[in-house]
Amino acid sequence: MKELWSLRNALRRGPVIGLALSVSLAAVSPVAAQSLTDRFKSLFGGKSDEPAESKPAPAPGQRPADDELECPQVTVRAGASTYGVGVTGKPAVGNDVRFQASITKMARECARNGGEITVRVGIQGRVIAGPAGAPSTVDVPLRVAVVQGGVGEKVIASKAYRTTVEMSEGGSVPFTFVAEDLSYPVPSAAVADNYIFYVGFDPQALAPEPKARGKKR
Repeated sequence: MKELWSLRNALRRGPVIGLALSVSLAAVSPVAAQSLTDRFKSLFGGKSDEPAESKPAPAPGQRPADDELECPQVTVRAGASTYGVGVTGKPAVGNDVRFQASITKMARECARNGGEITVRVGIQGRVIAGPAGAPSTVDVPLRVAVVQGGVGEKVIASKAYRTTVEMSEGGSVPFTFVAEDLSYPVPSAAVADNYIFYVGFDPQALAPEPKARGKKR
């Protein structure tokens, strides 16, 4: 387990060691990796975060028709591509790291329902055990946001999620999560091209929900 972590950290120091790491990870449960890919494709009809085929833009001020609906691109929010946890009371650094998660692939699918757009965003990633040893199960906190980019970025919709990953003896486990309950108002054609889906890790997703306050008498 420690050897796998050392190889992962050494990836940043040289291409030769990085090649050894890629071979090591590829050797971990190829059958499981294949079934994970099949599941991901079936949920999204084979769609990925590749750019959609260009279509004629609607007239200025008009919303796109159902068959012209363009799904914004999905990308990882800067600074939220990895999530590490250290031993209790210590930061996730060096030999104190228990595990680290990373995002490896995203996909999205949009559908219009009246004045709303419902989006399904899929996230694939991997959890790697650290030198301090990972627990048998790991809670992975995620967030998906719909953002209108440009000057003065505006968050249109945002929701936190969490998924549980069962760790293995190999110390490197893939995971897949699909957010299916995010929706937002259909944007006007003037700003639709500025929309983007952001995904990333968000530790706040693991915080307990605040209790509802009772009514004062």
